[in-house]
Amino acid sequence: MVNLSKTVKNVVEEGGDTLNPASVSNVVVDENSAGQRVDNFLTRLLRGVPKSHIYRIVRSGEVRVNSKRVEASHKLAMDDQVRIPPVRTAVKPAAQTAGPASARLEHTILFEDEALLVINKPAGLAVHGGSGISRGVIEQFRLERPQAKFLELVHRLDRETSGILLLAKKRAALVALHEAIRNNQTDKRYLILVHGVWPDQKKRVTMPLQKYVLPSGERRVSVQPDGQHSETVFHLRQQFAEFSLLEAQLVTGRTHQLRVQLAHLGFPIAGDDKYGDFAVNKQMQQRGLKRMFLHSADTSLKHPITGEKLRLAAPLPPELDQFLQKLKAGKA
Repeated sequence: MVNLSKTVKNVVEEGGDTLNPASVSNVVVDENSAGQRVDNFLTRLLRGVPKSHIYRIVRSGEVRVNSKRVEASHKLAMDDQVRIPPVRTAVKPAAQTAGPASARLEHTILFEDEALLVINKPAGLAVHGGSGISRGVIEQFRLERPQAKFLELVHRLDRETSGILLLAKKRAALVALHEAIRNNQTDKRYLILVHGVWPDQKKRVTMPLQKYVLPSGERRVSVQPDGQHSETVFHLRQQFAEFSLLEAQLVTGRTHQLRVQLAHLGFPIAGDDKYGDFAVNKQMQQRGLKRMFLHSADTSLKHPITGEKLRLAAPLPPELDQFLQKLKAGKA
């Protein structure tokens, strides 16, 4: 077998952000990969290789960092030497393709510079592949930009949620943004339509949330005494006969936080197929609302590199705006 010694930078420039999966490779970790988990590092370099196989070669010890076995969660350091064994993949390396994939997501970009990429994510598009989804936002952007040296999700949005999604183009930006989120130094606002008459102009909600998995493998969240602390400030924006338009200001960012909190309070999000009122959702479909009314509309933060204040805004998608106008006109 051929033994290749390359830096991640060289792998990116020569192979379109992928390695030759048929040979043993020794890769030197650069500044853009320092601090990254081993499993995420391998997923980026071995595009097309199933994650289950990546975890298997890590567990078996075939992947070595500085000649030592490591776990998938091990974080890499600058100049670490990573041994990657031969693997099989049905996907051709990017270097063998005709060029970048068609730009399906370029029209969604709200802001971009050398460190940050911000999009208005459409509803129905997952942020990453998995669980039967072959390609999400991050995989699509990596296909569209095969020469990108670094591109990672900063946070997640549910598949049926639309709106502002942050991606980092530098590891330093990713680390800084994660720290800002942990320290509650970002201001994220969502627009939500709930079923019911919301009683307060402003309400702070705290609940302990616990994740669990259904027999089907689907992730769910419920309110449990020993769950993780979750906190949201809700503001009433407009009242309708049967519905309330709310603005939610996130204090914490737990999985399904807004959906579970509101359902638990008796104000399910219109169109929510996991925690909502299914009878109401069916009526809403007949009245023109065919998706969940949950949209990440506004995010304020400091730029992760320059420190400049940024305010990012994503307008309501046409389908949500049109339904809202119908409610205002009493036609929905």
